Amino acid sequence: MREPNEIDFWRGFALVTIFLNHVPGIFYEHFTYRNLSLSDSAELFVFLAGWSLRLQTNRAAALPMWALFLRLGGRAMQVYFAQLVITEMAVAMLAAASIYFNASFLLDLHNAAAVFNDPVRAHIGLILLTHQLGYFNILPLYVVLVAAAPFIALCFRYAAPALLPLSLALYVVTLSTGINLPSWPVEGTWFLNPMAWQFIYVLGFSFAGAEGLGGFVRRHRAVFRWLAIPIVGFGVYVALSHFAPRPSAIPSPKLFFVFDKTFLSPARLLHFLALAALIGGGFRFAMRWIAPISLYCAMLGRNSLYVFCIASLLSLAGQIFRFAYGGALISDTLITGMGLAIMGIVAWLSERRDGARKAGAELRASPSS
Repeated sequence: MREPNEIDFWRGFALVTIFLNHVPGIFYEHFTYRNLSLSDSAELFVFLAGWSLRLQTNRAAALPMWALFLRLGGRAMQVYFAQLVITEMAVAMLAAASIYFNASFLLDLHNAAAVFNDPVRAHIGLILLTHQLGYFNILPLYVVLVAAAPFIALCFRYAAPALLPLSLALYVVTLSTGINLPSWPVEGTWFLNPMAWQFIYVLGFSFAGAEGLGGFVRRHRAVFRWLAIPIVGFGVYVALSHFAPRPSAIPSPKLFFVFDKTFLSPARLLHFLALAALIGGGFRFAMRWIAPISLYCAMLGRNSLYVFCIASLLSLAGQIFRFAYGGALISDTLITGMGLAIMGIVAWLSERRDGARKAGAELRASPSS
């Protein structure tokens, strides 16, 4: 088990906020930072995923490239199968709730109608990731990014200076053209565009390094923190005032100027980077003042895939519970308390399982007495 660290802490923090934000209308959603921000936990989660990839790549520097490809490719398959499992479980939860509460409209919730009305094509779409349920569309983005991880590692190993410019070029082209991956069988596009979001993933990868961009930012950390203050302040103003540029009043390409989440617009990206500049290094203060909460978040972050999966299902369960029994403060507190407890239990069980496996391997490797 890893010692608690800043990356796991903030990743766990992102998982908690994702859980709360995915239960629309819940009382405790109002205390998540997206209510005072242009960006939200999705940017934080993807950025930290890129950061973790760099750390993993550095640790595997001695591995031949084919071995690193296999290791990173295996992670992509793990995330892909996790997406399939939780999506089918979500479909089953909606179907069961519609029967139990005699509420057929639940079958139409979160883009699930095609699964029940056109199950043959819809299930092909689920397998291809071209059909995604609402609130279950972060992992498909993550599947694409993790599938691209071996190629990012390859570029970094043999042409490191080209990695960030290539990523930026794809980001600019995506915003300029509005290109996105298509949805099927329901017409539309992906909610989180991988061709845009890859840029923050690669930025996380780049910032994690001790040299290059990461080294430059660390050497000038104080300057970047001062520059970040007005940007974060602007994000607070936008969130509180619900300000958004009018499409008719901005030049083309419009995606460069709107506050769009699908295409990770520059305003959202810049705001997140400013926020990261301010909160970076905050883990040591959190450990000093709120150690139990910090350790809990770090435990969630160490087991992020399992916790994310259960959190997604818990969020859907919370939505169904609020539909059936209302959204009073007591029910919202019950949903939040039970959800956070179950997320912690899943993380704890995952660590106990990994610890048991490690102990078993060491026992088998030890010479017999």
